[in-house]
Amino acid sequence: MKSKADKKTTKDEDIHGGRPAFSQDPHAVREPKENNLEMAIGHEVRAYRKKLGITVTDLAAATGISLGMLSKIENGNISPSLTTLQSLSRALGVPLTAFFRGYEEPRNAVFVKAGQGVELERRGTRAGHQYNLLGHIDNNSSGVIVEPYLISLTADSDVFPTFQHEGMEFLYMLEGEVIYRHSDQLFPMQPGDSLFFDADAPHGPEKLVKLPAKYLSIICYPQRGKID
Repeated sequence: MKSKADKKTTKDEDIHGGRPAFSQDPHAVREPKENNLEMAIGHEVRAYRKKLGITVTDLAAATGISLGMLSKIENGNISPSLTTLQSLSRALGVPLTAFFRGYEEPRNAVFVKAGQGVELERRGTRAGHQYNLLGHIDNNSSGVIVEPYLISLTADSDVFPTFQHEGMEFLYMLEGEVIYRHSDQLFPMQPGDSLFFDADAPHGPEKLVKLPAKYLSIICYPQRGKID
């Protein structure tokens, strides 16, 4: 007999075609950032090794580094030479700089008070769509650029169902009602409704049903020049 937790997991997997709902735990707690360089390097070496699913013995065989030395490196007990780090980077398939990413890497946050978002001139403003950028972080550690907007539509706004840009977009309706087009599909959006889609297809408000209307638009796309 399945428990309630088992039933919930099964339900979530059914909704997503047999796949778990999330590939990562949104409530997970990460280890504190390492302030010690050796500890930071060791943490990255261990993380990349585990990501590949190989043992310390496997890594030792691939690099020619002894088991004892690898253990000291992963535990942050020794400062590896550049030659050693180069051997590790080749064996793990990552750039040499990847071992230093966790050391004194900044983690930024942007706080915007209500009504203080930056109003921008985007293509939609020509159709009477008001865009307020709610935050932006350049050169972040995720390799992804995220642009959160508050979009306002009024009686002076025109429909514009042909936006196209790279990345993914998420909409969350806050106020009013619109018929939103994505490619050849139409979605009636009311407060509380959301829409997540590939932004490369033509999209935008097809019909303004109830005004004024406001919705959050969160656009995500790869950061230029970010090395994986």
